[in-house]
Amino acid sequence: MIVTLTPNPSIDRTVTLAGRLARGSVQRADSMTSQAGGKGVNISRAAVSADVPTLAVLAAAEDDPFVLELTAAHIPSLAVAPAGPVRVNITISEPDGTTTKLNSPGPVVTADDLAVLADAVARRAVEADWVVLAGSLPPGAPDEWYADLVATLRGLGARVAIDTSDAPLRALVDRLAQGAPHLMKPNSEELASFTGADPVSLEADPEAAAQAARQLVTSGVDEVLVTLGPHGAVLVNAEGAWHADPPPTTVVSTVGAGDSSLFGYLLGDLRQQDPAHRLALAVAYGSAAAGLPGTTIPRPSQVRADLVQVREVNLTLGGCQ
Repeated sequence: MIVTLTPNPSIDRTVTLAGRLARGSVQRADSMTSQAGGKGVNISRAAVSADVPTLAVLAAAEDDPFVLELTAAHIPSLAVAPAGPVRVNITISEPDGTTTKLNSPGPVVTADDLAVLADAVARRAVEADWVVLAGSLPPGAPDEWYADLVATLRGLGARVAIDTSDAPLRALVDRLAQGAPHLMKPNSEELASFTGADPVSLEADPEAAAQAARQLVTSGVDEVLVTLGPHGAVLVNAEGAWHADPPPTTVVSTVGAGDSSLFGYLLGDLRQQDPAHRLALAVAYGSAAAGLPGTTIPRPSQVRADLVQVREVNLTLGGCQ
């Protein structure tokens, strides 16, 4: 089972334009979609599609339309009393696949709100194969909240994956000695934020990305999956490093692609696949998501891991084999 935590869920609204976004002008949208989202929710949605048991833990009222939408989609969820209404995030999608995101902050939480949320996750962690902590923290949450929760969950014997950014990510990296997650999934920009590297260079250079990710492995993280946009992804663990090129993809929307990549990797782990095959499945899921509109999560039938090429990266020599 995959238990996901989304402490700051969102209603994801995608506005699709017929042409390029023109700032300061009036434009008509081709379409607009709305979906209950957030990183953890997206991963649970992918799990349901792949027939993997899951539970989405999130901050929302039980009768909130957000939760009712998940119920209608047969996504098991545990709604924990929220500090306020679920936020709305807006994505503007252009024909060439360019996406612009406007994310709202969400309601301000208290220490009591966070304690109830952490307790709900901890209670379910003992029955999970993976616990995924995903997304931003709501206003009022201390930057180190994820880091503290990782240490708690590891103390319970849970395997923990995390995908976050900005100050919570930096706080997590600073506290790896107190409790490192088993899996981290930064993108190139997030990896650069605490390694001092240039994010554009990292995205275009898988070997450089692997070298940077190795810093996390030497600090106690078991595995690091770095998504590199059109350049695929790299995986680094204590045994080695691998790079996967994505299959040919016509990009429609990159929103949710990282979440799909993380699920693909976890799915490969649940299937007891080796690192190269786990990475191939991660890249296949992410590429399939990028070819779909909005935050659409791909179905297994849309995922082509057989089209993904994986090469081993020799970190000592700084090249691919």
